[in-house]
Amino acid sequence: MKLWESIRLAWHSLGANKLRSALTTLGIIIGVAAVIALLSLGRGVQTAITSQIQSIGTNLLYVRPGAQTQGGVRAEVGSAVTLTLDDARALADPANVPSAVAVAPQVNSFGQVVASGQNARTQILGVTPEYAQVRNYQVLSGEFIQASHVTARSAVAVLGYTTAANLFGDPESAVGQSIRINGQPFRVIGVLASKGTIGPFSQDDLVMVPLTTVQTRLFRGANVRGSDSVSLISVQVADASLINQATQEIAETLRQRHRVLYEDDFTISSQQDVLNTALQITGALTLFLGGIAAISLLVGGIGIMNIMLVTVTERTREIGIRKAVGARRRDILTQFLIEAVMLSVMGGVLGIAVGWGISRLLGNIQLGTTAIQPEVGLDAVLMATLFSMAVGIFFGIYPASRAAALNPIEALRYE
Repeated sequence: MKLWESIRLAWHSLGANKLRSALTTLGIIIGVAAVIALLSLGRGVQTAITSQIQSIGTNLLYVRPGAQTQGGVRAEVGSAVTLTLDDARALADPANVPSAVAVAPQVNSFGQVVASGQNARTQILGVTPEYAQVRNYQVLSGEFIQASHVTARSAVAVLGYTTAANLFGDPESAVGQSIRINGQPFRVIGVLASKGTIGPFSQDDLVMVPLTTVQTRLFRGANVRGSDSVSLISVQVADASLINQATQEIAETLRQRHRVLYEDDFTISSQQDVLNTALQITGALTLFLGGIAAISLLVGGIGIMNIMLVTVTERTREIGIRKAVGARRRDILTQFLIEAVMLSVMGGVLGIAVGWGISRLLGNIQLGTTAIQPEVGLDAVLMATLFSMAVGIFFGIYPASRAAALNPIEALRYE
């Protein structure tokens, strides 16, 4: 029997029981739709997180203090006080780190900010003028911290968008206003444009003041090698291809300055390291969600096998007649296998359409202040289609084999 004739007969048999065929494909539709929707959602989350991390800046290296050891117990990275403002100045020297284009030291802390009868506990960052370039901050109104502010240890502040909105209602009206940070007066000289969140952390809920002002007026840090300590040094590299070279240059410079012989008292990580970690986590989550959705495909495949077994039983006499008039074993096997595959393929096609529709509806989900846009990839569609076909073949083989193995004489006697 020709393949086309087998397809025609299979289509006619499925059409004779439209409701049963529709209900059988429902399991495949749900399974494929779930796979498409969840994979697209996972990829949308990956894209959103990647965009958020890249919004911090480009080609960045982060230099953090090393781990503190007390009583033989090693604490987390950054617990030791080993980096200083002089270290940052040394890294900014092209003679030491020629791969760097900008260096931005910072001091991190938290404080109580009060203004206009409103108060908020938020992050206080001591920064230099280079911080805006390195960390990709744009000024919405006013100006950013200048070198003269750092030199004079000025009591000026730049507010994040959320902090300005919380304190003054209209963020742009904050410029020129007075605020108090931990009881000390500061003048607002600028408000930053919104950058959104990175996971649970807001890039807009903060206050930036000159680094020297933080070190002398707000949070007096430790003095290391005759210079005030800093929490982090961000280094922007000229090009992504120079990341490894810049890492070596930074390490060599700090080892010489700190007179390190055996173990570094600092840690260097790259923006790509952070991005890779985030992608690994979201990738694993996406696969997990896809695996859960694939279980419903298996359930749908079992439904196909069950219906095909019922079909074989109902058509036993038909099978006997076909064998009696010359149908071969492989003709019977092909026909019933094609019926199973057609059920799964129809379910797969409809499932792709339903999954695409669900992914569009999921496009309204917000990750913090960032909207997640699910991405329906061609590979996900092909995978779902091929997997649904494989399910039809796998679960259709047994009923088809059972039909092909029927004895024609016994089949003709079947009532």
